[in-house]
Amino acid sequence: MSANYHVPVMLREVLKYLEPERGGLYFDGTAGAGGHSEGILNASERARVLAVDQDPEALEVAATRLKRFGERVHLVHANFADAAESVSEPLAGALLDLGVSSHQIDEQARGFSFRPGTPLDMRMSGAGTGETAADLLNTRDEAELADIFYYYGEERRSRRLASEVVKARRAAPFLTSDDLLAILGRVLGPRADVQDRARIFQALRIAVNDELGVLERALPALRDALEPDGVFVVLSYHSLEDRRVKDAFREWSRNCICPPEFPVCRCRGRALGVTLTKKPISAAEDEVAVNPRARSARLRAWRKAA
Repeated sequence: MSANYHVPVMLREVLKYLEPERGGLYFDGTAGAGGHSEGILNASERARVLAVDQDPEALEVAATRLKRFGERVHLVHANFADAAESVSEPLAGALLDLGVSSHQIDEQARGFSFRPGTPLDMRMSGAGTGETAADLLNTRDEAELADIFYYYGEERRSRRLASEVVKARRAAPFLTSDDLLAILGRVLGPRADVQDRARIFQALRIAVNDELGVLERALPALRDALEPDGVFVVLSYHSLEDRRVKDAFREWSRNCICPPEFPVCRCRGRALGVTLTKKPISAAEDEVAVNPRARSARLRAWRKAA
């Protein structure tokens, strides 16, 4: 196992909010190489972990890393929404570390970067499991592509970009990052920077993996699976994810969610819990210096009512 497979982001902060020393069952919805799970299991001999990941390569690494904990860890090959909806035991805590792992980005064959010659794949679950980014670019109609670029990439020139993609694929199918980068160069112009390219590739990755749909399913499922006083921690890496987590935690923490025009409360009439982080927590400078990819991480935490 490579020590650099994936460094767990904000491990100190995650453990601070999850309080695994209390013991119980913890859900690690994006186990990756098992770094967060290892931290939870090291914190208390009474802590157990459901380590979930849809990437079989990641689970192999996590299995090796966590083998010494024996029956205290159970590995689950699934996306975290499916696993969350199948939890049968109350959870002391739940963690979602969203986005792409360092290994997935660095492994060129997985197609998550826009380095030259990278295949347009982007499937978090690995080869042979559904539509690739190339499939999406080569088959979706112009309106669908424009929506993907606009809503997931927040690209103002989404319609023109979609039009250029459709024109280009008539001559030759999209296969690698070079094919898409050529289109971006024409549409975004010479002033386009790394962040502009990253937003478009991010949009494709979100669409390929239905990342926001999976997150929206998982949030209420894990909330309901928590035991009283259980804690839910989410690490997000872009505004689309963070906004959904913020909105969910805020709504769950309100006593009343009735529309303003209702003269009398007709909803649940009580908060489901309390948000522990008024503002998202960012990685400390010392961590960013060692792991630059932690720079964009935003941590939010919520505790279920007793």
